[in-house]
Amino acid sequence: MNVTTESAGPTEVTLSIAMEPEDEEPFIKRSYQRVVKQVRIPGFRPGKAPRSIVENHVGRATLVQEALDFMVPETLDQVLRKENLEAFSEPQLEILETEPVSFKAVVPLEPLVELGEYRALRLERQPVEVTDTQVDEVIEQLRQEAAPWEPADRAVKFGDLVNLDITGTIAGEQAIDDQGIDFIPQQENPLPVPGFSVYLEGMSEGQEKEFTLNIPEDHHQANYAGKECRLHVRVLSIKEKKLPELDDEFAKGVREGYESVEALNTFVRGQLTTTAEGASLRQLERDSLEELLKIATIQASDLIYQRELDGMYEERERAMRDQRIDMDTYLSYIGKTEEEWREQLKPQAEQRLNTYLVLRKLAREEGIDVSSEEIQGEIESMLSQSDGSEEATRQALTSDRAKDSIRSMVFNRKVIHRLVEIVQGQGAEPGDAETPQQSEEPTDARTEDPEGNEEGTNPDAD
Repeated sequence: MNVTTESAGPTEVTLSIAMEPEDEEPFIKRSYQRVVKQVRIPGFRPGKAPRSIVENHVGRATLVQEALDFMVPETLDQVLRKENLEAFSEPQLEILETEPVSFKAVVPLEPLVELGEYRALRLERQPVEVTDTQVDEVIEQLRQEAAPWEPADRAVKFGDLVNLDITGTIAGEQAIDDQGIDFIPQQENPLPVPGFSVYLEGMSEGQEKEFTLNIPEDHHQANYAGKECRLHVRVLSIKEKKLPELDDEFAKGVREGYESVEALNTFVRGQLTTTAEGASLRQLERDSLEELLKIATIQASDLIYQRELDGMYEERERAMRDQRIDMDTYLSYIGKTEEEWREQLKPQAEQRLNTYLVLRKLAREEGIDVSSEEIQGEIESMLSQSDGSEEATRQALTSDRAKDSIRSMVFNRKVIHRLVEIVQGQGAEPGDAETPQQSEEPTDARTEDPEGNEEGTNPDAD
């Protein structure tokens, strides 16, 4: 076997591999053992024809072609071991010749990542303050939720529950015909046509009104876009909410029940504080990661960025399949070709991969790992919060794939936790990171794609 090595820098190598007949022979033999079971040759039982007969019958080129699927990757693995090289991601292969076999492999190597003086990074967590106004707004919302609808002997106001008959014609065609529907007029409500709610204000029960509104240019039905809609409305009934008194009796009837208005206020303030603290922590996580990425330097093969882009495309394709939508339909819906969509994904693919590489490096620098006990603990925590069958859920969570995903989640949480400790000038020394009990939505090593699909990745995975 003749191997020629060309280096395109410290993160990529190109191998040109020319095989000799003796190198090909074990693979051709395996190919024959496959093919002989598939072909029918007169005078021989299936699978019993000698190799020479089979080769004469189907041609050596067929045996070679059949062998390429395992000959090339296995040969490349042998060469990589011999050359003491390790591929960081799937190499790019190109068959050059088949008689004899020769091929080229572009092999991406381990990226070079330097974090710089990351332990000198300093950021402050934004302080949390819950105001009386915020508490009052939540209490008012609870009163609104508890209030019953009651008939109102007056004209329509915004926020009422109005029962209506509505018809609408566009260019002489009836486009709307809704009888006896409930509708809550709001200034910002765009349905059924923007501006509709304004015409309801001040109408009385039994009153009818006709008016004309313009359909927006971006209306989902293109044949109506930009046209006039002539509407006829009749108010059948008007209801309003009767808010309960804000007293201890009201507090006792709210959800789990509270002894007094004061106790309800205390609970609401606590919930708002918890939510605000979670948001503050997540913002600090994002800011910390952004600062770390600013000072980090990354040298990596262009091929791994291409692989990341391929992966993001495949993620979206799987997500669409789960919804029984093929990619052609999806691309048509968003109005892009595959090439245009992939081009749009490029910046995010680069950002996602750089984030992964930087957090992976940080995990190694700080000696962060995940034990089997931590994975099991996370599984037990998930089981305790599950509403379904415990046995079925346990089976789902203990599969190899699920455990890998859980390990990635715990790993990412620990890495981000350590980073937050660093930027605040606190926490353990490298190698002493503990599993944090922090934000329920930690920044992941790989963040969501442009369409909202999320894929967690273990920063320490090879």
